[in-house]
Amino acid sequence: MRNLRGNPWATLIVISLGYFMTLLDLTIVNIAIPDVVDDLGASLDQILWVINGYTLVLAALLITAGRIGDLWGPRSTFAVGVVLFTLASMACGFATDPGQLIAFRAVQGLGAAILMPQTLTILTHSFPPERRGTAFGIWGAVAGIAAIAGPTVGGLLVTAFGWRWIFFINLPIAIVVLAGTFAVVTEVRESRSRRLDPLGVLLITLALLALCYGLVEGQRYDWGTVVSFISIPLVLGIGVVLLAVFLGLQARSQERDPLIPFALFRDRDYALMNVVGGAVNIGMLGFLLLFNLYLQSVAGMSALRAGLTLAPAAMVSMVLAPLAGRLTDRIDGRYILVSGLLLFAVGMGWMAAIAQPDSRWYHFLPPLLVAGAGMGGTFAPMPTIAMRGVRPELSGAASGVFNSNRQFGAVIGTAAVGALLQNRLVASIGAQADSRSLALPEQYRASFVSGLRSTAERGIEVGAGSSPGPPAGVPAEVAGQLREAGRQALAHGFIDAMHATIALPVAVTALAALTCLSVKRPAARPAVEKEDRKKAMTR
Repeated sequence: MRNLRGNPWATLIVISLGYFMTLLDLTIVNIAIPDVVDDLGASLDQILWVINGYTLVLAALLITAGRIGDLWGPRSTFAVGVVLFTLASMACGFATDPGQLIAFRAVQGLGAAILMPQTLTILTHSFPPERRGTAFGIWGAVAGIAAIAGPTVGGLLVTAFGWRWIFFINLPIAIVVLAGTFAVVTEVRESRSRRLDPLGVLLITLALLALCYGLVEGQRYDWGTVVSFISIPLVLGIGVVLLAVFLGLQARSQERDPLIPFALFRDRDYALMNVVGGAVNIGMLGFLLLFNLYLQSVAGMSALRAGLTLAPAAMVSMVLAPLAGRLTDRIDGRYILVSGLLLFAVGMGWMAAIAQPDSRWYHFLPPLLVAGAGMGGTFAPMPTIAMRGVRPELSGAASGVFNSNRQFGAVIGTAAVGALLQNRLVASIGAQADSRSLALPEQYRASFVSGLRSTAERGIEVGAGSSPGPPAGVPAEVAGQLREAGRQALAHGFIDAMHATIALPVAVTALAALTCLSVKRPAARPAVEKEDRKKAMTR
């Protein structure tokens, strides 16, 4: 690989593989939950921490890790992250009890947080400004593909080899990434030394941990008491206070080496893309949560079939994102971004509008193609616009903040959509129960309604397959009538709730599209520069 040293496209392949590996582990674990419960005897709380421990550590440490990359060099930091992530993945695969698995998942999140911000930094240094759009398009496509591919890849691995292989699969990928990192990627170091702000690191880490914990765990505790005097509102309040203190101290240290250089946000495009990046993840992760629940709880699909149903969107995004990136290099990228966001919003709304209890995968193919085209037109121009005005010495901090905002948007999206869906389920299933009970024998109506309302209040994963059974001693004919009425009430109640809930990710995505209209028009490149490049290409 010696002749590939410094080759930007080889670098892109290596970096994208590492990035894909960390994003895949955000969703791949979900499908293995039943097998983990059976094998390790994990409780529901422990399973939730297996999933959320990774997310919390990742989101809390991205800003710090981005700045560390500026100090150590992005290639070295990326390599450290890959090694740590891989060792933690192996440990997860060999875990013998839930406590070990939770701990090693947290270490996985640390490794992912260390390597993820370096990806944008390395690409920014590897590609000239006029070619970054295509590179960022491929990088962005990886994000969309990984979000959807998790259940599909996880389902194949669990079915063929067992749940431990969702972690072992990272080993061969990581070996390729690590070898490529040292063989292909060149290191970039600043000419002057910098220092890390330990107080700032502590404050921002604790602030983001508190905020993410409150949002991730809020639904489980009904947004109330966690234990003793500790409550979700208290945890969120502490996070807000710590964040305010952190920003105040950062404002006073801007002349030294701040963890977040405020100069980044003087660039209007960078500031806007941070808002858009968070909004996109609110829309995408909120929608994926909602639609995956529908496919599995109402349409009765396995997690693997649900993943395959969503796969066309990922495939279209994978094809179109590099093309959208190339266009961003040549024309005003804000119009590509606006078009992509609007297409994604239309695709989401279309899928929810046509969803029925008996819908099949092919019914969703047209809106999935539209949503996939929207994703392809979103993930390419967004990082290109964000990073085009960032000074090279600030690229690590810029990447850390940008990726942190996106992960925080994902946390907000799943929490907000989950809370709204739960609220609407109680109302819609209750209304369906009241309506359908009128067709039942009078003596069974009250128990039928109360049973369905209780089912709706227990959690958001309700659907056609979770109808409460009929009381003992009920005649067979009436029992069948009760089961069918319950199945229909839950299925149509979920769909009614989904129609109301989808408005949130659609509205957030549409608002993000409007925000993009404020992006500055890119400055025209000097004719001399264009002529020099043209001559260089003909040599």
